Amino acid sequence: MMKYLLFCCIWLVVMPAAAVAEMLTLDNGGVSFEAPDGFKTLSRTLVASKYPRAQPPRYVIGNEAATTTIAYDIKPHDIPMDKIDEFREAFTKVLPRMIPGLEWKRNETVMLGGRKWALFEMTSFALDVDIYNIMLFTGYKGQMLLFNFNSTKNEFPAYEAALRQSMRSIQVNAAAEVTD
Repeated sequence: MMKYLLFCCIWLVVMPAAAVAEMLTLDNGGVSFEAPDGFKTLSRTLVASKYPRAQPPRYVIGNEAATTTIAYDIKPHDIPMDKIDEFREAFTKVLPRMIPGLEWKRNETVMLGGRKWALFEMTSFALDVDIYNIMLFTGYKGQMLLFNFNSTKNEFPAYEAALRQSMRSIQVNAAAEVTD
């Protein structure tokens, strides 16, 4: 009886600490994924400084220091599902010219959640730190659904499992793609 009581007390203390992953959605629930524990939405100011190009992603979450992030968005580029391989090949030619020090880890077409995605996994140089980056894109409602999982190269091993779990959790609601 004492062991059972001790077990119950420990369970009550430990279970609340076992955080449930936060489910994030995009496009009114048409796309969803689990955020890693502790990841929060980055401010627009921080997003603008991390992505200083003309059209940064609209949605970015990250760890407290914003050194490991997940950017996700729907961009106005038509990516037909039957052309994912062609677009991946085109990106493969362009990305090394755009990203300094790019070193491919993976560059392939994968199935996630029953859907075809282009996957680019790479390391590269930034101004002050090396980056580990996993980029995914697929067609969605005549546009491009994009995810970018990004971390400093040194920090990546500590976040890799959580980032990959988040990546595997991506779901696209096929019903959301049906247009009237």
